[in-house]
Amino acid sequence: MNFDVIVLGSGPGGYVTAIRASQLGLKTAVIEKESLGGVCLNWGCIPTKALLKSAQVFEYINHAEDFGISVSNASADFSKVIKRSRDVADGMSKGISYLTKKNKVEVIYGYGKLKKGGIVSVEKDGKIIEYSAKHIIIATGARSRVLPNLPQDGKNIIGYREAMTLKTMPKKMVVVGSGAIGVEFAYFYNAMGVDVTIVEYMPNIVPIEDEDISKQLQRSFKKSGIKVMTNSSVEKVTNSANGCDVFIKTKKGDETIHTDVVLSAVGITANIENIGLEDVGIKTENGKLVVDEYYNTNIAGYYAIGDLLPTQALAHVASAEGIVCVENIAGEKPEPIDYGNIPGCTYCSPEIASVGLTEAKAKEAGYEVKVGKFPFTASGKASASGHKDGFVKVVFDAKYGEWLGCHMIGYNVTEMIAEAVVARKLETTGHQILKAIHPHPTMSEAVMEAVAEAYGEVIHI
Repeated sequence: MNFDVIVLGSGPGGYVTAIRASQLGLKTAVIEKESLGGVCLNWGCIPTKALLKSAQVFEYINHAEDFGISVSNASADFSKVIKRSRDVADGMSKGISYLTKKNKVEVIYGYGKLKKGGIVSVEKDGKIIEYSAKHIIIATGARSRVLPNLPQDGKNIIGYREAMTLKTMPKKMVVVGSGAIGVEFAYFYNAMGVDVTIVEYMPNIVPIEDEDISKQLQRSFKKSGIKVMTNSSVEKVTNSANGCDVFIKTKKGDETIHTDVVLSAVGITANIENIGLEDVGIKTENGKLVVDEYYNTNIAGYYAIGDLLPTQALAHVASAEGIVCVENIAGEKPEPIDYGNIPGCTYCSPEIASVGLTEAKAKEAGYEVKVGKFPFTASGKASASGHKDGFVKVVFDAKYGEWLGCHMIGYNVTEMIAEAVVARKLETTGHQILKAIHPHPTMSEAVMEAVAEAYGEVIHI
């Protein structure tokens, strides 16, 4: 029952942390109350991508004529689409089980609660067993945020879990919030034939992105038939016959939409309740845990990573934090994470990928900037692929050539952003990117072209 490291939670932060700890020679256990892989593998990142792929395939079939191919009577079996998503998630969770066994990580199922003195009590089937460790890493993740005026009932007002497992496809849906979760589900349901409306409180959808990206996504969504309402807020939702009525406040006045279902996608809330934080004396601020650059809490021997922190709530961030945390525990002296160089990806269609400062943020920070933009309408590969929506935008410091930010919207751009992440990590300048020969024809050469536009050397626009 004694370990060097106990990890509470087995999401992409928790299981990666546990495996890395074991690799470093630490006797390790991970405690999980539900399914290995946490929200990401079971209810988030992975199953949503399976749904989005089904929607993409259906879109391809519906637009086959554009490629000179005739397809008749294509239809989507909604229940089979949902089942495929669940099967993909189940397969990934089983994969994590294999990895934990391979790396000699003990998996303990049950509800874990922190106690003083390096103890975690685990409750399962009415029994409580206590485990001890020199180092306890809290990785309990987050859940769908619930607003007072949008109480989720699992039927008329739903969160992301219900959105992935609806028994029947609705005819109409209102999506509240246009962050990654909101726009991904909006795209999926619209592609499947649902009448979708997005309601966003801020002036632009995907509000954390560069403004040019937000405007392009809004144009693309409107072209796809998604209604977008910005500067708007849902005041209340009332149940009515065959669905519900959504009362929306806009700058132009109030509006009521009758819909089958409302998807609340207004962010997430950290899972910090009822895990023993108060008993141990671990400090929190604004619903998040307070840690140092190596994820130590204010109580020695207790650490926290992932969505519990005020850092970016992304799976790859949680994994990286966990690795840094245990490598420091093992005396490896890892380099702390640079949170200014974290890529963000949104998998609607067109996709969004970005890293670093937006143009507006760079100017606010006092930089004189060079900005380049290359549209996919000028890309031979994009034209041949039938995906001309979008562009690559780059932001450089005019004085030293530092790559301040990169922002992309278009087909498969989530696979392209890593170039900018690595280049920024290596402190690569704009001229070095420009002189690095990119393959033709590819979508990725749009990065080089955007840099060329920033430096007045662009040829293809």
